[in-house]
Amino acid sequence: MSRSGERQHVLADGLGLSQAQISRKQGGRQHWSLEDVDGLAAHFGLHVLDLLAGPTHAVGVLHGSIPALRPADLATPAPPAAAQLPFPAVQLPAQPPQAPAQPPQAPAPRPPVQPADAPALRCVLCGQPCDEEVDGFAQHLSAEECAAAIASATPAPAAPVPAPAPVPPQLPAAPPTPEPTPAPEAGADPVVPEVESVPVPAAGPAVVRGPRAYASGSLIDQITSRVHEALQGCSGDLEAAQVMLLKSAIPDVMKFFKASRVGGRYEHSEFPPTADVLKKRSQKGADEIWEGRPKWRNPHVFKAAKQGEEFEVTALDMNAAYLSAFKCWLPIGQLREDTSGVHDRKKSGVHLITPAEWEHTDLPNPLGNRMEPGELWVTESTLRLLLDCARDGLADAPTIHRSLVSGGTEVLLEKLRRALAEVRKSALADGDELTVNYVKSMYSKLVSTLGESTANRDMRRPDWMHIMRAKAFANLWMKANKIHKAGIQVVEISGTDELHVIGDWRTVFAEGRDLNQVKEKQTYTLGGKR
Repeated sequence: MSRSGERQHVLADGLGLSQAQISRKQGGRQHWSLEDVDGLAAHFGLHVLDLLAGPTHAVGVLHGSIPALRPADLATPAPPAAAQLPFPAVQLPAQPPQAPAQPPQAPAPRPPVQPADAPALRCVLCGQPCDEEVDGFAQHLSAEECAAAIASATPAPAAPVPAPAPVPPQLPAAPPTPEPTPAPEAGADPVVPEVESVPVPAAGPAVVRGPRAYASGSLIDQITSRVHEALQGCSGDLEAAQVMLLKSAIPDVMKFFKASRVGGRYEHSEFPPTADVLKKRSQKGADEIWEGRPKWRNPHVFKAAKQGEEFEVTALDMNAAYLSAFKCWLPIGQLREDTSGVHDRKKSGVHLITPAEWEHTDLPNPLGNRMEPGELWVTESTLRLLLDCARDGLADAPTIHRSLVSGGTEVLLEKLRRALAEVRKSALADGDELTVNYVKSMYSKLVSTLGESTANRDMRRPDWMHIMRAKAFANLWMKANKIHKAGIQVVEISGTDELHVIGDWRTVFAEGRDLNQVKEKQTYTLGGKR
């Protein structure tokens, strides 16, 4: 700040923040968001790329001693290039005698057609094509790469420069009358095929690049290499290799998690101070957090079964429930108290609430099998589920009394989740039960040891553990609600992965062992004569 010659309170006024927030961000105690970067760029009159290149470069550009990575004039040719698309279409029917002379100029509008829009990945910073990905977003790894991508894209608008000269004089004459009458008959036929033919070859790269972006290839290679190392160390003995892999599952998954966070946008806290509500009351006791574990039976079905009515019930099993729960809103830093009573969807943590009454007897309560009325501490996953139920009109919104929250994100574990899911999917296809059991051990032990566990010495986040477990329970409830909406009776729901139904459940869920599928455990008869 001193190098820019501006004081903290002046910058705070310019960005709409408090001086304390500026001080924390400058001291590294709080992250600079993308909105802050945009505000800094607008405040100092710099381009975002110059700020992302580092403070030394940004100050040099501000003082004029270093050239900017992306001068302002690079962005100006784009609008006129796009605006030239309709001009050749109007000019073709306007000069019938020179029709043979016009086809040679047909390639001129080709660059403005923007074939670069076809690739699925575009950098969120500079808007140019990008092969790298950070936290699920296409993004160059440095400002220099953004500048190079922009520089390589600049020759495209330079090609149609000679064409605009004859076009502007025809602007006032073409739109008034010739367009609606002669142009649709004579000009529409030759122009439309040319425009449609351009996107066809451009659609190829998007299809090729799509699957690659699902999971990190390097992370997948690390996981599969670990399995191969165990097999080699045990001379191909599957049982011995499985014992070795299950024993090292916790340190392995923490190593893979750290590898998945390389280049990540957020730097999470691994050992923040633990709030009192998250501390166990005794060695084998529990803390004050209610996770919403379900244990429910349909009273109408069981009452009818006791009276002699017979039902064919199917028990369904949800695949990799805890792995699916990796996709949840997790707090990044230390939890801070918030007494506003308003839920901020950009934050995550635990909340003291008073839930509304649940009046549906044919659908389980999203709070699980809690019988005690009154206030209770719930996680972010449970609160978001209750708010979703309120939006769907199933119940009133809960009353929030107090919250312990931090800035949250849904992508902290996404890269690891995708890699584990991809390895699991490939192992199932190959019949590799060793890898399947290894992956299952990693994601289940990660969830169970993130709290106050001596088995995991790399991180202590009991808030993460509760939020992820509650997310697994919430996912099961949402599947039960989906079955209920389809007109299929829900008989029983319990744990993280058990759902019993009456009816053709295959019209709602696909059968299989993938994450978005369910498998049938058993079919049994409920009720009838005994």
